[in-house]
This record gives sequence, structure tokens and C-alpha cells, in this order.
Amino acid sequence: LEMFEKLKQHWKVSGTQLFLILCVFAITGTSTAFISKAITSWVGLTPDSPLWQRAGLRGLVLIFGYQFIILLVSIPFGQFHFFWKYEKKILRRFGLMKKEN
Repeated sequence: LEMFEKLKQHWKVSGTQLFLILCVFAITGTSTAFISKAITSWVGLTPDSPLWQRAGLRGLVLIFGYQFIILLVSIPFGQFHFFWKYEKKILRRFGLMKKEN
């Protein structure tokens, strides 16, 4: 429980908002893993395909798809603003977005 209190303080959110945020993370992670598996199968990669091909494609889907899916999932949970701030930090780190003044 101490860990949840630290997260609430770090993110400056209420207990309810923390619960919703954690739900968004959980649903997004599960969905992204499922989608990446479906895409590799759709492309025709099987467990017999070279590992670098399967891992490479799934990695791309996981990295880039996750960023998009987390924003979509956050909308019905009412947490889009929180996750948009989170995404902007990531985009700035990759140099894809300029820092706001």
C-alpha cells in the first residue's frame, strides 16, 4: 500500500484516479501484446520463423502501437489528459516534440 501512496504523491492524483490510471496501463499492455501477436501471425511469421524477424516486428508494434493504444484506452477512463502529458514527455525524449515554453 505504501507503493500506491508514493505513486499518488508522485503523479499528484487521487486514489480513484490512480486506480483508473493503473487500469489503463493494464488494459493497454494486454491489448498491445495481443495485437502484436495477431500482426505477426497475419504477416505470416510463425514460431519457426527467425527470432529476429518475430521479435523485431513485435517490438516495433509494442513500442509504437503502445503509445497510440494508451491514448485511446485512456479516453473512456477519463484519463486522457494524464496520459497525454505522459506521452509528450516520451515524444520530447525521442526528439519528436519540442519542449513547451
